[in-house]
Amino acid sequence: MKTETVFVEVFGHNPITKVLDFLITYQLFDYPLTEIAKNAGVSYSTLQTFWERLERNNIVIKTRRVGKSDLYKLNTSNPAVKQLIRLDWNLIKGAEEEVLVAH
Repeated sequence: MKTETVFVEVFGHNPITKVLDFLITYQLFDYPLTEIAKNAGVSYSTLQTFWERLERNNIVIKTRRVGKSDLYKLNTSNPAVKQLIRLDWNLIKGAEEEVLVAH
């Protein structure tokens, strides 16, 4: 069983949050949509309902094509994405500090 990340715990278990969490965690890599859906724990058809919005808003970018598959990754040059990554780190740091204080 996968443990829940702080990002998902704070922002909820909705599909967009799960996809963003996966892409932030593995921001150095690019993936086909099927792998993004599988690793984020959402169905491919659900991913398709909002993926175009993420592309249109430059949250994700297409990096290359391998065979018949387009590969995508988080657009880390987007200022909003940079803030999301910073927020994720701050949530993690806050959770770690909370654990340290509790012990």
